[in-house]
Amino acid sequence: MAYWNKQLFSYCERALDGAFWAEPLNAISNGAFWLAAAAALMMWFRAARKDRRAIDLVLVALVFIIGTGSFLFHTFATRWAVLADVIPITIFMLVYLGSALKGFLGWGWLATALGLIVFFVALQQAEKIHCGDGPCLNGSMGYMPAFIVLLLVGGALKLRSHPAGHSLITAGVLFAISLAFRTIDKTVCTVTDIGLLAGPIGTHFIWHSLNAVLLYILIRAAIRYGNVEQAVRDGAGD
Repeated sequence: MAYWNKQLFSYCERALDGAFWAEPLNAISNGAFWLAAAAALMMWFRAARKDRRAIDLVLVALVFIIGTGSFLFHTFATRWAVLADVIPITIFMLVYLGSALKGFLGWGWLATALGLIVFFVALQQAEKIHCGDGPCLNGSMGYMPAFIVLLLVGGALKLRSHPAGHSLITAGVLFAISLAFRTIDKTVCTVTDIGLLAGPIGTHFIWHSLNAVLLYILIRAAIRYGNVEQAVRDGAGD
């Protein structure tokens, strides 16, 4: 138990404080994921009954779980809380990519499965990349495969004039911005100590806020354009 309860001081806001509320902005900003999940759920219920796919409801639930897991990590800041944080994120990426390859691009089950395997291996390898004594880009390197895939799938959809293409490319651009804020969290730590809270605030909470918007955009595209027939009915554009 000592191993799993060991605290981690990974972000600027926490510094060396092990208290539950040592990362107030990082913790509270996870509410954005819950709001995104609620908004996506309402959109799912507003869709025509024949267009309500179970996979989209799974994605909505995963966004809520992502917010909860991240809240646990930024309050308890332990090794077990890391798992509560990263596992739902990984599952969301795999489920959404599978849904996009199958529903948006029309890939077969075998091609989709192979695509997911390649993506998962890429995620694992990216996590292992280190620069000097620590992870590159403050740990953001592990998200690079997701960023690249967003742009690749979005670009492929745009070439096909698929209406979901714009959403995925928009999400990719937003992801680039949020990754930048995640990366500079510790770099700007000293300059964000402006007396608003007990110490520096960093920029990680912005990563949460932007990603909540990003996930809503992705689920919105899945609900609206999750199958070819539905995309044709809604027409080009987003």
